[in-house]
Amino acid sequence: MAILLKKCVAHIPTLKLHMTGSMMGATVEQFNHAKSQMGTLKEDPGNEAKLKIYALFKQATQGPCNTPKPGMLDFIGKAKWDAWKSLGSVSQEDARQQYVDLIDSLLAAEGPAVAAQPTGSAATFETLLVSTEDNITTICLNRPQKKNAITVEMYNEVIKALAQAGKDDSVITVITGSGDFYCSGNDLTNFTKIPEGGIEQMAKNAGELLREFVKAFIDFPKPLIAVINGPAVGVSVTLLGLFEIVYATERATFHTPFSQLGQSPEGCSSYTFPKIMGNAKASEMLLFNKKLTAVQACAQGLVTEVFPDSSFQTEVATRLKAYAKLPRNSLALSKQLIRGTEKERLHTVNDQEVERLVERWLSDECMQAIMSFFQAKAKL
Repeated sequence: MAILLKKCVAHIPTLKLHMTGSMMGATVEQFNHAKSQMGTLKEDPGNEAKLKIYALFKQATQGPCNTPKPGMLDFIGKAKWDAWKSLGSVSQEDARQQYVDLIDSLLAAEGPAVAAQPTGSAATFETLLVSTEDNITTICLNRPQKKNAITVEMYNEVIKALAQAGKDDSVITVITGSGDFYCSGNDLTNFTKIPEGGIEQMAKNAGELLREFVKAFIDFPKPLIAVINGPAVGVSVTLLGLFEIVYATERATFHTPFSQLGQSPEGCSSYTFPKIMGNAKASEMLLFNKKLTAVQACAQGLVTEVFPDSSFQTEVATRLKAYAKLPRNSLALSKQLIRGTEKERLHTVNDQEVERLVERWLSDECMQAIMSFFQAKAKL
């Protein structure tokens, strides 16, 4: 089914494995030593390497994959299961040796030698899990330990992933999050990375990045479906007016605390939200920080349908499978007709929102609000 994550661990182009073990495979002692050495890695090895490590560890300790396939929307579980399953009948001895070689390679890559760079045209991602299967491209925000907060890197990777999805053979594109959160909005540590040009340059750079990020959603040529698997905050909420369909689990919430942080709306929400839910309800969210439940968001038109958490994966997957069987060109052309009537307006709104936000980011009010946020966080 399309939403299943691709088997991204078939190879790891950035790593060079050194097959120095014996023909009989690594010993249990060597395997245990490699396991302890893994904790000394200074850098995050990335999603592909971590999945490969997981798969080899399971194969070495339990043998070939013998567990049921995870649910269709259990992206992390499915990625792990695919990685383990892809090893097939590799023996536990060979898996131990490959595990040892992989850890040795990762440790060596942190030394003076420069690691080889990936080749080929396929895009690789550090903050996303991207798969295309059964006519559905899935873009999964993948910083679950940070509630999928959006870093500068993730902004750039989403832009790249949307550009890739817009040109592939899929019929629809789905965006969702890994873990318990859909997305907690901007990672506010973005505001702590001051470039050489000072705060003014930081605000200018952030504004241009946000402009391109929202533009990627406005111009996306295919039906875009949000699968809200948990709480959504900030820009991850404001963008929902640019999606064709928004499905949510009953435990999802929708919060846009802009004035609380001395900021202003983005994602074209100053235009789309009043259009979707009326001025009064939009103002409650965008001006007065009202948090909506999934049921409330659905009643106000922001969410298409809400599902019980227990059946969320199954019911959404059924709908996505049906949509993926529709004629691709017909859907894309129909979207162009609908979006074409207001695309110019959306770009204008995006420019206006970015201009206002850059002003807000440079204001004492915004700076004070962000400082207060970090001070409160430091006390926890």
